Amino acid sequence: MRDEGAGRKPLSAAELFDDLGMAYERAFGHLPEQSAAVDWLTERLGAGARVLDVGSGTGRPVADRLVRAGCAVTGIDVSGEMVGLARAQVPGATFEQVDVRDYDAPPGGFDAVCAFFPLLMMSRAEASAALERMADWVAPGGYLVTATVPADVDGVEIEFMGRPVRVSSFSVEEYVRTLREDCGLDVLRHEVSVFRPDDERAVPEEHLFCFARRPDRAGGGGS
Repeated sequence: MRDEGAGRKPLSAAELFDDLGMAYERAFGHLPEQSAAVDWLTERLGAGARVLDVGSGTGRPVADRLVRAGCAVTGIDVSGEMVGLARAQVPGATFEQVDVRDYDAPPGGFDAVCAFFPLLMMSRAEASAALERMADWVAPGGYLVTATVPADVDGVEIEFMGRPVRVSSFSVEEYVRTLREDCGLDVLRHEVSVFRPDDERAVPEEHLFCFARRPDRAGGGGS
């Protein structure tokens, strides 16, 4: 997935992103495929659509782009540093410091949920459960748009931007299967791209973007 770990104690997600702060936005805040995914979503949402941004980071580009499109945006992140930055940079959204595994939302409470790379520092079992929770928060006919780094790994220690972390992920096939079979979503499309972060310590990595829809009550599809 990335460089091998350096033998130091892996950081938690909160510790990692508290430490990275704006360095993360500088390295990963300009993914063309991510911006395109948000545009794809906003083209399908009405004004005032309720959108949850899981792993909202500094608020840019995702929450900022959603707010500019007229969405009512809630962002959640485990990092207090990231939440502070997001509140300053995107005052038009609401941000909370909370883990997606602990976040309390009603079933169908959002017209769409975005989750760009927030599950990589969980175990596979935790990531699968988080995907099911997020799918449950999507209203019938709404969308779940996600991205991850596809890899058949569970609890592997690596180095990320010079810091030791432990990561897990899924192959493309398993991730799509999870969305379809375990989450009960219609996967409209998925695509893999390669991104080179703007950081000399990072290496090019594959990104998997998935566009899924929760079937409406009548069982209809969508695009």
